[in-house]
Amino acid sequence: MSYEETLQDFLNFIGSEKGLSIHTIEAYERDLRSFLSNQKKKSLNAVSQEEIISFIEQMKQKGYASSSLSRSLVAIKVFFRFLKREKLIAKDPTALIESPKLWQLIPEVLTENEITALLKEPDLDTEIGARDQAILEMLYATGMRVSELCNLNVHDVDDKTVHVRGKGGKERIVPIAAVAVETLDHYLGFRREVKKLKDQPLFLTKKGKRIGRTQVWARIKHYGKAAQIDKVISPHTLRHSFATHLLDHGADLRVIQELLGHADISTTDRYTHLSNKHLYQAFDQFHPRQ
Repeated sequence: MSYEETLQDFLNFIGSEKGLSIHTIEAYERDLRSFLSNQKKKSLNAVSQEEIISFIEQMKQKGYASSSLSRSLVAIKVFFRFLKREKLIAKDPTALIESPKLWQLIPEVLTENEITALLKEPDLDTEIGARDQAILEMLYATGMRVSELCNLNVHDVDDKTVHVRGKGGKERIVPIAAVAVETLDHYLGFRREVKKLKDQPLFLTKKGKRIGRTQVWARIKHYGKAAQIDKVISPHTLRHSFATHLLDHGADLRVIQELLGHADISTTDRYTHLSNKHLYQAFDQFHPRQ
């Protein structure tokens, strides 16, 4: 795989899986193109920790701000973490280099009214619209990752639950709302001779292939724009909205952890800060000493 193909796969990943803004993605692309141009097309497996540190030092010598140095290092670290995850390299050369944790950045959360507006956009009279409606409902109803959604097969969903295959081969059973099942049934009504075969993909492209996360991302952005939602929207936005809305309505943090498939409760605990945001806003707005 060429440098360009690898880079494009990575940019699609951080956009669709991590929900980063277009400005952040463009910044990481600039940083990575600068770094990769220094590698002279050598194998990414051959890049060493020393070369990465040397690149950052060269930037410092050229007078780059500390914020630019930090962002470049983050971009490089996340890029190599992605390569290791995708098994494109054997060892991550950035593993022992400390930097801020990009993965803890949380995309914006949609309000319940914005979710309603988004779900009204697909045209249910067409197969693609019915598919997109089912995808939106499924993401918001279960909080699953977009990669998990794309990997779903027809037999993974029944009237009450979804069998989700998550990170590291871990599996979990997630309850599903009746309205999501109804939209899924409506979509499958467009599909001819749907059989519950073990590997029958649940969501298909126009060409009958299993849908990919980049396509899901593009469709969600399309409907977000159509619904006039002035926020950066991605599949991960629906996952975060799912968790935050559950917490707002009194769900236990441990339950949310299990539904999301988080191995560590500290990962789920991020939503406490998001959920309490409205409390701080109300305090700032109405407290007499503000």
